[in-house]
Amino acid sequence: MNLTALLEQYGESVALASGGLLIGVLFGFFAQRSRFCLRAAVIEFWHRQLGEKISVWLLAFASAVVAVQALILMQGLDVSTARQLASRGSLSGALIGGLFFGAGMIMTRGCASRLLVLSANGNLRALLSGLIFAVTAQASLSGALSPLRSTISGWWTVDGGSARDLLAITGAGHWGGLTFGLLWLVAALYFSIRSGWGFWKWVGGIGTGLTIAAGWFYTYQISTSTFEVVQVQGLTFSGPSAEWLMRVLTTPSPAIGFDFGLLPGVFAGSFIGALVGKDLKLEGFKDGYSMTRYILGAILMGFGSMLAGGCAVGAGMTGGSIFALTAWIALAGMWAGAGVMDRWLDPVTVPAASAQAPGEPVTQAP
Repeated sequence: MNLTALLEQYGESVALASGGLLIGVLFGFFAQRSRFCLRAAVIEFWHRQLGEKISVWLLAFASAVVAVQALILMQGLDVSTARQLASRGSLSGALIGGLFFGAGMIMTRGCASRLLVLSANGNLRALLSGLIFAVTAQASLSGALSPLRSTISGWWTVDGGSARDLLAITGAGHWGGLTFGLLWLVAALYFSIRSGWGFWKWVGGIGTGLTIAAGWFYTYQISTSTFEVVQVQGLTFSGPSAEWLMRVLTTPSPAIGFDFGLLPGVFAGSFIGALVGKDLKLEGFKDGYSMTRYILGAILMGFGSMLAGGCAVGAGMTGGSIFALTAWIALAGMWAGAGVMDRWLDPVTVPAASAQAPGEPVTQAP
């Protein structure tokens, strides 16, 4: 069944939800098999161990940028109406929210998408953290934390349009964006080869990135195939998490759309990936300290994602692939916040020169 027939028979809502479900399944499967995780990549970077984790993230990120910019150049995609570019943005929210989110994902051992992927594999720590993340995200959107979010967001704002478009600001254009993505893809391939060949590292990393482009492309095609107003959007997990929370707790439920199918799709895709890799395993908390750490981390991530305009995937990859200024600031904040939190929680202890034997490795504090 083609897209036009799908729209005529079932309508925009069902078409969007179906697309979200399918793309979500692919994202969940590829992310699970490749162990795609921004937190793991950040830790490798700050520990100066540029290996498998960072290569997977770079493969996904570069693939998303290349695919999205190529689609735009081929006139198969127009993102000028996307909220990351068209609406007024907050630079202060992007930076501070990114810092909070980065710190939180270190504490929970995964970003929002990673928590969903791990939950489908039987990780109860990730499940609880994901639920707290959703509650905090909703509270930050329209609940008790909304006034604080609005205050911070209002400190430093930027108009929508070209003022939020890095390609317009720099004059690079979409050819420049494509070139940038290709350079990062070459770097990702270099790190991948250096860290050793792994089938799912390559296929899963690139596949994860292509699902970001697929989200943009599919919603754009829907928007151009119907008379109804349809938001062009990519993949994100903060808004959909809050939406699903309200869908469970309140009535009437929010309208069905792309996000309606995305989260169940990712969960299902990750579960299938875990079955394929025999990774299903029930895991819980070891002690009270661990539980407290995860809860606080999830709160930081939930508030930070709404402040930054998205999570590690929503702001970092989806917004980054269209070169939204605030998305890149948020992504930089996530890397910085995660690096600081990782160093604080797991400080590296360097023994004094007089007490350290030649060639003795640097040890980490417990």
